Amino acid sequence: MQFLVMVGELSRFAGRVIVEAFRPPYEFRETVRQLFELGCRSVPLIAASGFAVGVVLSMHTRASLARFGAEALIPAGLAMALVRETGPLTAGLLLSGRIGAGIGAELGAMKVTEQIDALEATAVDSFRYLVVTRVIACVIALPLLTTVMNVMGILGGFAAETAITGLPMRTYFRQAFSPIQFSDLIPATLKTMVFGFIIATAASYLGVNTTRGTEGVGQASTRSVVLSSMLLILANVLLVRIIFFFYPA
Repeated sequence: MQFLVMVGELSRFAGRVIVEAFRPPYEFRETVRQLFELGCRSVPLIAASGFAVGVVLSMHTRASLARFGAEALIPAGLAMALVRETGPLTAGLLLSGRIGAGIGAELGAMKVTEQIDALEATAVDSFRYLVVTRVIACVIALPLLTTVMNVMGILGGFAAETAITGLPMRTYFRQAFSPIQFSDLIPATLKTMVFGFIIATAASYLGVNTTRGTEGVGQASTRSVVLSSMLLILANVLLVRIIFFFYPA
């Protein structure tokens, strides 16, 4: 019963976020600040992780395709895997850890120290200022960070292939990008906007409902990562099915 109550409250919370996001006035300055904090500061993590994922995928792909004498398909297979699924999902899970924990802890600390009540006392809409701005920033940042992940993953694959076979850069990138179409790139990247909405909304919900002092702040941070990651994986299954429905090829 408690689980169903939380699902209902979270759904109502998410609906309020959507309504408030399209209702003026807009907190542009705070949204830009959150975009820098949540997006720009995540670039090193995403870039390093993407490069490492590209190297590992290249090695595993080579080990599999070499059995069939299809080493020439390694760049295309790596790029397709990154763009269509590995890049978006990996970026989403990484950011659910970094961003989800950060939002949950920050808002939780503000809740237990009564800073949110202080904002309300000064006639500031705390929900719009603290929650909606973070959700919008995440929705904007996730597709951009996913693109960084994809690019760095392909570069990592190129580095691995060049180290093993000495494949020229022009040949590698021509083979990597030749099979990729907009129907592969655009839906997979845009679905990360849903990932950003899920991460920020779940973390904000747990943060603003924090209780029991500093212990509650730690629990809010941990639960934000767990909840956002689980919801992200479930949403990914549904979104992949929807994408295949509209783009069956």
